[in-house]
Amino acid sequence: MKKGKATIHDIAEKLNITASTVSRALNDNPRISENTKKQVIKMAKQLNYQPNHIASALRSGKSKLIGVLVPTANRNFFSSVVRGIEEIANELDYKVIISQSYEDFEKEVQTVDALLNARVDGIIASIGKNTDTFDHFKKVLDKGIPLILFDRITNELDVSQVVIDDYQGAYEVTRHLIDQGCKRIVHLTSPKKINIYRERLRGYEDALKEAKIPLDPDLVEEGNMQLEDGRISMEKIIRKGVSFDAVFSSSDYAAMGAMQVLREHKISVPDQVKLAGFGNEPFTSFTAPPITTVDQKSIPMGRVTAETFFELLKSENNKKATHKTVLKPELIIRESSLNKS
Repeated sequence: MKKGKATIHDIAEKLNITASTVSRALNDNPRISENTKKQVIKMAKQLNYQPNHIASALRSGKSKLIGVLVPTANRNFFSSVVRGIEEIANELDYKVIISQSYEDFEKEVQTVDALLNARVDGIIASIGKNTDTFDHFKKVLDKGIPLILFDRITNELDVSQVVIDDYQGAYEVTRHLIDQGCKRIVHLTSPKKINIYRERLRGYEDALKEAKIPLDPDLVEEGNMQLEDGRISMEKIIRKGVSFDAVFSSSDYAAMGAMQVLREHKISVPDQVKLAGFGNEPFTSFTAPPITTVDQKSIPMGRVTAETFFELLKSENNKKATHKTVLKPELIIRESSLNKS
């Protein structure tokens, strides 16, 4: 055998059969005997044969690959969504290519191009924080390739979307804090061009209005929702000298940063300041005190997103009407936001 990757021709030569027979055997063609299939599979393993998905896609029109683009894979939310996608994809003998944009617009554009070059059958994506033009996604649609957006979406693209009700989740958190007697609630948010943070801010504002609590712009701080951003925002609030009795962060990571700063300033949680986050990251149940948060139903979101993708894939010419699926969030109340009995 020549040096390099094994091909179906190498397998055929070893078994003294035709390459077309090998190809049919590997694709479980009913015209090929079970004995021949077993021999081909055994030889393929011996030669460490790896199928060429691009060549296969060119022949069949299907690569059995789905491109999944996330801002970052090291967050429990995104990794759990991917798990949900893979659960459905694997049941249908599809594989998932996971790519990260790292919140970088140029990286997102390059990754979409790479996925198209890999001949994926479709792309599932969550948009990066710095993305404000969408020509790279329009290119996907122009090629007739299915595109589904989840969590971070845009209304500038006519595609199906899967989200949780960010507005309702934020409203319920804020309402819970108000029910605990809080009237000066800090809100940590991110640039309003991102749909999820815009909706969470709206839920916060409406809960305050409903309770006839005045909106104070001095209590709202923007950041990138990382732990360090939570620290910076909390320090700003304290330096302003404004009074506050609760903090609601649109991110568990920023909530953790805020908690650290409160502790450093000898401000007790929850005795002096109640605290709540958003996302139900695993660490929120292990902090002292455990952090009240909102479960984003990440695995169900992944499964629903994959199901939506496959419905689109099997529809005629991918022309199935687009729709938006909104999942119900769950408020998880923990010690950080509760009055002590």
